[in-house]
Amino acid sequence: MMLIPTHHFRDIERKPEYLQPEKCVPPPQPGPVGTMWFIRDGCGIACAIVTWFLVLYAEFVVLFVMLLPSRDYVYSIINGIVFNLLAFLALASHCRAMLTDPGAVPKGNATKEFIESLQLKPGQVVYKCPKCCSIKPDRAHHCSVCKRCIRKMDHHCPWVNNCVGENNQKYFVLFTMYIALISLHALIMVGFHFLHCFEEDWTNQQQAYGLPRQGAAEARISMEKKQPLKVRSTECSSFSPPTTVILLILLCFEGLLFLIFTSVMFGTQVHSICTDETGIEQLKKEERRWAKKTKWMNMKAVFGHPFSLGWASPFATPDQGKADPYQYVV
Repeated sequence: MMLIPTHHFRDIERKPEYLQPEKCVPPPQPGPVGTMWFIRDGCGIACAIVTWFLVLYAEFVVLFVMLLPSRDYVYSIINGIVFNLLAFLALASHCRAMLTDPGAVPKGNATKEFIESLQLKPGQVVYKCPKCCSIKPDRAHHCSVCKRCIRKMDHHCPWVNNCVGENNQKYFVLFTMYIALISLHALIMVGFHFLHCFEEDWTNQQQAYGLPRQGAAEARISMEKKQPLKVRSTECSSFSPPTTVILLILLCFEGLLFLIFTSVMFGTQVHSICTDETGIEQLKKEERRWAKKTKWMNMKAVFGHPFSLGWASPFATPDQGKADPYQYVV
């Protein structure tokens, strides 16, 4: 039995008759300038809503359970500003990653007119996606959720309800980084909160029952009246102790889970950028057909030229240059 090489189906696309431009309808007219990119996928929309809910839950617990009840105003103000800033940048990065076109190839552009406009020379070939009837640029892959071919597609992430591709990879990296930072910050604050409350409660108990005169007299009076002893202490939370403990435990679980998950995603994305190899290309072990560049050049290609504070801002759009008209040609 003759084995079929793995690149057999890819070679079919090299045959001119495979393109069949006459079967492709003209591409739809481009929408008005500023049209928002949004994927109408139920699972992705639900995951995006859950993401926002979890961030807002962490915001609620940090503010109303830990910071506002505290009488250390300097501690509350500094941590409140840092946590809210990181949370704002995380949600802004999430919106940019979700609502930015990841690099979709024009749908239905495999027409006779477009192929002729490429002015192909003998020996040059182009690839057509049979699913969206588009001429695929090099390193583009079809996404079954977005139903489009995406340039430099890394993967489709349901948490941002979008593909991670050439145009929005920066925002996805920032999203994972800021989520990891606020998760770590929340875990540290929960740890300090527990230590502070236990230490204060222990100190108050010592003061209430350890004093030889005033404390003992107050304790005896309380026992005679069968009333609980009133202990002067700084409130650790405006909620009841059981509610406070439950809220903090849930925040710990959420923070630890997302710290691990987003840290791993951040590391894999940075490695993918430095090696200039997308997740799909690594998974499929595709042959490298593009020029090799330094890690620093690869970072600047994603985050923009030159290096600046804009790299950490989800509001700064990276300058990636204009599209190459010959990117479709191999």
